[in-house]
Amino acid sequence: MKILVIEDQERLGRFLQQGLSECSYTVTWVRNCADASDALAESSYDAIVLDLGLPDGDGLDLLRRWRASGFKEPVLILSARDGVQDRVKGLDLGADDYLPKPFSLEELLARVRSLVRRQSTVKQVVFEHAGIRLDLLSHTVQMNGKPVDLTSREYALLEVFMQNQGRILPRTLISEKIWSSHYDVDTNLLDVYMSRLRAKLEVPGKQLFKTVRGVGYQFI
Repeated sequence: MKILVIEDQERLGRFLQQGLSECSYTVTWVRNCADASDALAESSYDAIVLDLGLPDGDGLDLLRRWRASGFKEPVLILSARDGVQDRVKGLDLGADDYLPKPFSLEELLARVRSLVRRQSTVKQVVFEHAGIRLDLLSHTVQMNGKPVDLTSREYALLEVFMQNQGRILPRTLISEKIWSSHYDVDTNLLDVYMSRLRAKLEVPGKQLFKTVRGVGYQFI
């Protein structure tokens, strides 16, 4: 499980990183809004621990932008703002939980487990876009109601795009999802699979996969 911690205080950030890592979470710790945005553009996370008082902006504004763009990952706000109205505002803007400072590590870990567990139980199993229907349970793909025969790699690649429709996905992120490791994206293997997927799903005059030069691909 991957956790993104956004906390500008060095002592607390290291404390959270160590505590979560000791519970077998893979933790990325950043200290400001800009680095948080970069981290989310490069990888996906199972949960996010978000401080509000950041040096380059307010965590609530960051959360508002995430939700407006369709970002659905669970967010736990961790903040010294412990008034009732502060908690209500954070939850109304899309936070899944709110833990005021000071806090116990045991409670934070319990809340993170709850968020991850809740997220896994409501995971979407059917994705539809542009006439394509992908069913995770039956492991099938249809295009305008007709079955499409995909290899396991092609299916995994399409799944990544269907789950991130509209987002520009870096080549490194796509490769990590498909090959379960940091793949050498300088090779043309990803491009080969993209070409195969396009051949099976795109029709003349209808582009589905946009190449973003120097970055990666976008499912439009």
